[in-house]
Amino acid sequence: MDPKNKVALVTGGGSGLGLALARALGLRGATVVLADRDLSAAQNAARALQELGIAADHLSCDVASAQQVSEVVGEVMTRHGDIDILINNAGVALGGTSGEINLEDWRWIVDINLMGVVHGVEAVVPFMRKTGGYILNVASLAGMHANPDMGPYNATKFAVVGYSEGLQQELAGANIGVSVLCPAWIKTDIHRSALQKPSGNTELDQHRVEAMEDVISNGIDASDVAEWAIDCLQAERFYILTHPEFLPMLEKRHQRVLADYAAASSYFSTTDRA
Repeated sequence: MDPKNKVALVTGGGSGLGLALARALGLRGATVVLADRDLSAAQNAARALQELGIAADHLSCDVASAQQVSEVVGEVMTRHGDIDILINNAGVALGGTSGEINLEDWRWIVDINLMGVVHGVEAVVPFMRKTGGYILNVASLAGMHANPDMGPYNATKFAVVGYSEGLQQELAGANIGVSVLCPAWIKTDIHRSALQKPSGNTELDQHRVEAMEDVISNGIDASDVAEWAIDCLQAERFYILTHPEFLPMLEKRHQRVLADYAAASSYFSTTDRA
């Protein structure tokens, strides 16, 4: 997948990682369309990319709405004739103590982090089946290794990883590539999105966000992650990973799975379990 002369739709493209991914694609010759719930941010971001000589467009879109995503895809097709690359990037963060998380907040993060990806895929795949294309879903390392007090975020990101694994197998024969990006800490403001949850925010929520500031400030620059991600897209690498120092965590999880599978194998291979 060479981005040159391709049309790329990037959700959550008005800032952060989405904008960095759009910039990386645009510098490699793609026309990028920034779709964002914040139309002003998308417009300003598109203008900044245009100043770099990148062909950039912008549209308003809340990925939690299947209708809005479908309308945006239709508008991109009308304006630019095709969608060769879809970057499902839009997402929010939400943690909390289980048993104390408002169910309305649960639905909010599921609608954005998971259904937003589904909405994008369902809208573009009918077009991509005709000419081919590429889908990059942004998940998280939290989609491969769960952390405590992050149940909603873990659940949605694990879902995106599993969904992407199935999509890759399903769409390979249709000449549609799929990758899933699973970064750890990146210098963006996604942690502040928790303050936008439907149930409102408390002083405790504010403290949690502030506590994340130091962690986020020591993360990888979004531009570095974006460059690596587009390198991987061009190489058609499925898992796009960052932060090599976290590999032992994944290995430990894998060892736990193997150990429990060994127990299951021992149990089910016994002919007489009475």
